[in-house]
Amino acid sequence: MGNDLNKKLAERLKGLRLNREIRIMEVCGTHTTEFFRTGVKDLFPRNLILVDGPGCPVCVTPNEYLDRAIEIGKQYRPIIATFGDMIKVPSSTSSLVKEKAKGMDIRIVYSPMNALEFAEANPGAEVMFLSVGFETTAPAEAATVLEAKRRNIKNFSILPGNKLTPPAVEALLVAGEVKIDGFILPGHVSAVIGTVAWRFISGRYGKPCVVAGFDASDLMMGMLTLVDLIQKNKNITVNQYSRVVREEGNRTAVELLYQVFTASDSRWRGIGVIPGSGLAIRNEYADFDAAQKFPVTPPAPEEAKGCRCGELLRGLITPPQCGLYGKACTPEEPVGPCMVSMEGPCAAYYKYWSGR
Repeated sequence: MGNDLNKKLAERLKGLRLNREIRIMEVCGTHTTEFFRTGVKDLFPRNLILVDGPGCPVCVTPNEYLDRAIEIGKQYRPIIATFGDMIKVPSSTSSLVKEKAKGMDIRIVYSPMNALEFAEANPGAEVMFLSVGFETTAPAEAATVLEAKRRNIKNFSILPGNKLTPPAVEALLVAGEVKIDGFILPGHVSAVIGTVAWRFISGRYGKPCVVAGFDASDLMMGMLTLVDLIQKNKNITVNQYSRVVREEGNRTAVELLYQVFTASDSRWRGIGVIPGSGLAIRNEYADFDAAQKFPVTPPAPEEAKGCRCGELLRGLITPPQCGLYGKACTPEEPVGPCMVSMEGPCAAYYKYWSGR
């Protein structure tokens, strides 16, 4: 926080005088990490509470998804291509890294197009990409499916697990399990879907919200604006990331996304099935749907005993309130996904929270 602007913002944030407790949910896992990494969280007055939300795509992916991927790997022997943050996530009985140690062919890639190129270079092998993420990554996966079809690469498929964030936020508001006074909304997701996608929060539920970026000044300005809205009872949606986010979002990316995918009901870890919160592959691209290409019946999903990741993702507890945190569950030996992903609340607390 070296420049003059950041110093002034830090002084304003430290000097906030609140006449009551204010609870703000940051929806985005990257925000979770950056509030701690930048030291902005340490500037909060005692009665300004940051509540973690379901903003980590790896964390909200239920065990049944990985159970299915591993079962496909066992029965059909495809090469499994995945982002690196999925490799250590526990499934009901195993993990990708454990299966790799047993001989399953699992490759870490940096984009779905990497997986497609690998499939084209190895026509004798099936390549299955684990498609997990929010609106930020789904357009790239859609583009990859379109490219696979255009180039007639038939040994490539994706296992769809992408999710849409606004329905999850609405599900939390409807459930009413945790008191939330306002929301810090994800800048990168909003760059795709636009601020218009979030207006239901203030319109239907009377909660102010601010779209924010990710550096220290973005975070501080976002929090100061949101606290001001809450104290003035102004239930509106404010875009403080206008250098990147537009009201209508990126229409090209959204059109690309829905050319390949369609909204579907989807299960979220700790929340359950949320209507219209997932992305299923449209029928015309069914040849690239690994769930249809490789039918399996995975074992009944099970959660790790004592893991409270689901409660974390609903904002009900903080990581230190889980009995496994920092003891049986560490980044080296994670029990649940909230400790695995760099966007997970447990990982953020463990790495950056001074009270550990």
